Amino acid sequence: MDGKFHSSSRRGFLREVGGLAFAVTGHTAENGAAPWYRRAYRWGQTNITEKDPERYDIEWWRKYWKRTQVQAVIINAGGIVAYYPSKFPLQHRAQFLGNRDLFGELTKAAHDDGIFVMARMDSNRTGEDFFKAHPDWFARDKDGNPYRAADKFITCINSPYYEEYLPGVLTEIIERSRPDGVTDNSWAGLGRSSICYCANCEREFRKKTGKAIPSGANWDDPVYRQWIMWNYERRIEIWELNNRVTQRAGGPDCIWSGMNSGSISNQARSFRDLREISKRAHIMMLDHQRRDDDTGFQQNSDTGKRVHGLLGWDKLAPESMALYQTGPGYFRLASKPAAEARMWMIAGIAGGIQPWWHHVGAYHEDRRMYRTAEPVMRWCKDHEQCLVNRQPVATVGVLWSQRNTDFYGRDHAAERVDAPYTGFMHALVRARIPYLPVHADDLERDGANLALLILPNTGGLSDAQCAAIRGFVERGGSLFATGDSSLYNEWGDPRPDFALADLFGAHRAGPIPMPDGVEREAHTYLRLNPELRARVDGPRSGDEPVPKGQRHAVLLGFEETDLLPYGGMLSALRTDAGTAVPLTFVPPFPTYPPETAWMRETKTDIPGVVLREQGKARIAYMPADLDRRYAMMHLPDHGQLLANIVRWASKGNIPLTVEGPGMIDCHLYRQQDHLILHLVNLTSAGTWRAPVEELIPVGPLKVKVTLPGGIRRRARLLVTGTTKPVTGSGGTAEFEVGPIADHEVVVIE
Repeated sequence: MDGKFHSSSRRGFLREVGGLAFAVTGHTAENGAAPWYRRAYRWGQTNITEKDPERYDIEWWRKYWKRTQVQAVIINAGGIVAYYPSKFPLQHRAQFLGNRDLFGELTKAAHDDGIFVMARMDSNRTGEDFFKAHPDWFARDKDGNPYRAADKFITCINSPYYEEYLPGVLTEIIERSRPDGVTDNSWAGLGRSSICYCANCEREFRKKTGKAIPSGANWDDPVYRQWIMWNYERRIEIWELNNRVTQRAGGPDCIWSGMNSGSISNQARSFRDLREISKRAHIMMLDHQRRDDDTGFQQNSDTGKRVHGLLGWDKLAPESMALYQTGPGYFRLASKPAAEARMWMIAGIAGGIQPWWHHVGAYHEDRRMYRTAEPVMRWCKDHEQCLVNRQPVATVGVLWSQRNTDFYGRDHAAERVDAPYTGFMHALVRARIPYLPVHADDLERDGANLALLILPNTGGLSDAQCAAIRGFVERGGSLFATGDSSLYNEWGDPRPDFALADLFGAHRAGPIPMPDGVEREAHTYLRLNPELRARVDGPRSGDEPVPKGQRHAVLLGFEETDLLPYGGMLSALRTDAGTAVPLTFVPPFPTYPPETAWMRETKTDIPGVVLREQGKARIAYMPADLDRRYAMMHLPDHGQLLANIVRWASKGNIPLTVEGPGMIDCHLYRQQDHLILHLVNLTSAGTWRAPVEELIPVGPLKVKVTLPGGIRRRARLLVTGTTKPVTGSGGTAEFEVGPIADHEVVVIE
């Protein structure tokens, strides 16, 4: 091939690929062994720069592979930059490649060392010479101008670039060097923020819908909604096409797996449907390298649980974990503080992610980064059987869906969707309550063992999803919903009332506008009922109400206050008979100047939370967005109230209790006849601000675990290498752990 394609050759090529006639079987698992992508637990990647071909010290890196116990490596092959002498003249060769086949040399070295290889592609943009040769292959704006990223031109995902050219490049790479598979971290093309109006897109969209591409982003426009879903479908077509190509060229185990993000908002913006991809993925390659201050290390554990909830716990999910400084600031050639990099790796491992160290460049003057991964990778090698093929043990589920992120979140998904979910994540971690992300379309499958389902402002739910939630409650499962949950349908269109109002025992009392954003700050409070300050030490005004009755269990720990800080706004609700309202709204009043900071309206009947029981289920509906507030403000009162409601609604059906100081992220698994408990110490001077430079040990911790039948009474601590005696009765095991510097993993057997 000369880099130019014709329609006849294209049709013939696609027919050939579609037939999947496996001529090459060198990558097929033999003798009943699992395929290679089920056995590669530890990964490494040196992301090659164009300068590296003249200075790549392969022998040193082979020693590094061995030191870090990697079983698979990712090696740059082609796409934007080729690291081999490609026969495609328009595929740009690395500037310093010369006649060298660096990809081939590295692939052979890895295979000689018994290491699997995934060829890395980065293929959504090209140089100007390619653009001039095939101007019809590139994405265009409404005025016909090509979309660009710096000096590169962005290709259109509906063009022959993806259907003809890239399949040819993939075939060439596999036939030349025999990698075990292929991955690509920018495979999904142009994102949602830019609409492509090229002739390819106009033709394909009209063929699919009979309509022209929408003139702009308008979430209320049915055509724009069709455009969104059409783009999702196209990415799935690309996923399937690329797998047909690589498997035809390299055998059934020579898979293609594009990289995906741990952020659902990022997935949505790039039209990568995590649930649909997981149905097709042999392995989930995660390009998710670092924490941010809003979500912390625990977000990496959450990512592992979310991905495996879709993918299955029998498949692997390696994640690119940067050893260079990624935040604050990007310094590709400087070492990330070892404690920061180590904690990100450990948090991911606790959630079921496989470690994958990542360097940019094959030569570094800051050589501290070479010491970071080795101890973690070696520990994983020593205990690999405890880190895979296990099932999570949790009774609390947190509902999510990417469709909700798209059509309810729209252009404000970070505040409407991400923040409420994050707030619950932080509250559950703080309370040391194991939980699982549950996709809204998989509730009937995944909800059987849950005592409680949380809806964190899950505004956009279809009728079918609401029916599944209602069925969950009818079977005795409890529910905790917040904010706009079920107030909108799957397209983000408002309903006149909550679809789940009959469960909530609460109804909207006014019109339902679609909010443009979220009120970030108001001087508001929540009043606790009954008020108790008359019997608590403090100044007297003479009009303190006489305490009547007992406070609800969800207000445990707030005995010395009648107010909790809130910060948001609330509107009136109509509540059903038989509901309890232990919190009500105090409207805003001035904060400045201080002389004006006194309540104008001290009490309303606007509910902050509504509680009720239905059959065996307990139901909490919280219109106050404390989940979002907790993500934003980290006020302990918010976290404690959320945890209190979780414990009340679950009726105490939580399999784990951990007592002691510090912030500990807890993950419980069952594997055959034993339990595996991960305890990740998030306590540090950098808990809420990267980077961490020092680990602060905490403990000892007292652990109590509910035992399923057949579990014996010994606790092996895999990090400290000790064994602890286990006591307890009535189906529980109790033991002590700690102090813990970064993490501990306990096998209860």
